[in-house]
Amino acid sequence: MTTKILIIGACGQIGTELTTKLRSLYGNENVIASDIRKLNNDIVNNGIFEVVNALDYNQIEHLIEQYQITDVYLMAALLSATAEKNPAFAWDLNMNSLFHVLNLAKAKKIKKIFWPSSIAVFGPTTPRENTAQYTIMEPTTVYGISKQTGERWCDYYHQQYGVDVRSIRYPGLISWTTEPGGGTTDYAVDIYHKALENGSYECFLSEDTKLPMMYMDDAIRATIEIMQADADAVTIRSSYNLAGISFTPKEIAEEIKKHLPDFTITYKPDFRQKIADSWPASIDDSAARADWGWAHRFEMDSMTEVMLENLKK
Repeated sequence: MTTKILIIGACGQIGTELTTKLRSLYGNENVIASDIRKLNNDIVNNGIFEVVNALDYNQIEHLIEQYQITDVYLMAALLSATAEKNPAFAWDLNMNSLFHVLNLAKAKKIKKIFWPSSIAVFGPTTPRENTAQYTIMEPTTVYGISKQTGERWCDYYHQQYGVDVRSIRYPGLISWTTEPGGGTTDYAVDIYHKALENGSYECFLSEDTKLPMMYMDDAIRATIEIMQADADAVTIRSSYNLAGISFTPKEIAEEIKKHLPDFTITYKPDFRQKIADSWPASIDDSAARADWGWAHRFEMDSMTEVMLENLKK
């Protein structure tokens, strides 16, 4: 049977690159991109695109039937910093979009779901270094609360109804193709833009705030690898820890200076500092490595090289 994919939230930070990669693997005609509005971009112009509201069950069901969808990637969400400004809507979007897709799988209308979780599920009481797969989780943000709750529902639907749902907890993601999208880790994207534009950057986190990060190519590869893994290999149905590199704003600034010696950075922590302080500094992802062979490829130096090279263009 042909794999037919629907991506909900295809125009977001991760969705954009995920859609491009999935189209290259499965063919344009088998990957349906969708989002709440139609933008003038490659995702819309280079393949099948549908306008869909992730909160509208009937719309999603209609698309699944129309295109005979087998796999859904639910990438629509309100991210950490944005969600704090509109908690009720963030909860509604992040939770109910997931319920819609889980219920469609329960009704046997789709075979497989990918749903992203995040390091935001952890909180200030979580051990910060080498944060374990199973540990204390007391998130302090709406985003984190919705992701932790979502993990529990994913596991429940798998245990109770046999729904094949797969998930990873993304760390901060760094990419040159999309603008920062309102996340607490987005300084690590913005810093490259500003380094090239202005030669300086004012960081909204303190210089020694260490956070888990990952270059986008690695994150996309992890997403596709867990979806392509045998169902038996996926032993965790809440969400897998996923790690790449951990660094501080000071460390990334030093790395940029190797390429742009005149670059300067200043620090003016804002409300996002409190969010960052509640998150891990490094992640133990040994379960993902053991179960489905995960391994990151990009380190801070290789990532910085690629980021600056592409943004210059």
